[in-house]
Amino acid sequence: MEFNIPQSLKLEHEELHAELTMATQVSGKIGDAAKAVAKILHPHFIKEEEYAMPPLGLLSLLADGKVTTEMRDVLTMTERLKSELPEMFKEHKAIVSALKPLIDASRKEKKMEYVHFADKLILHAQNEEEILYPASILVGEYLKLKCIE
Repeated sequence: MEFNIPQSLKLEHEELHAELTMATQVSGKIGDAAKAVAKILHPHFIKEEEYAMPPLGLLSLLADGKVTTEMRDVLTMTERLKSELPEMFKEHKAIVSALKPLIDASRKEKKMEYVHFADKLILHAQNEEEILYPASILVGEYLKLKCIE
């Protein structure tokens, strides 16, 4: 069974990536700081799209009471997320730390669009930690309770 990332999350990642790409093209301290963020963020986004977000695509089906044996394949992803959760949180801290020079440079140069981007990315990470990662793990736990392992 194929597990698709919910469209809203996919679009949010694409938007954040596009905004960061624009910031990396700015000359000077803003561009340099944005490149440092991108270096950390890109591999993190790949992990999320590989195993943290696809289980969320099952939420609507599960909420409707639809459970199939093919869904058990998602357990590989949810177990991996559970085991790598401390590393994912550590990466979020590194991303937020890397955003500080971007925020400082952007404020100094009065380029508030990059401050807003940084704020949006920080909120995105917080949303993942508080809602998305736990929901993804719960998909796997719920499926285990439904005895489809």
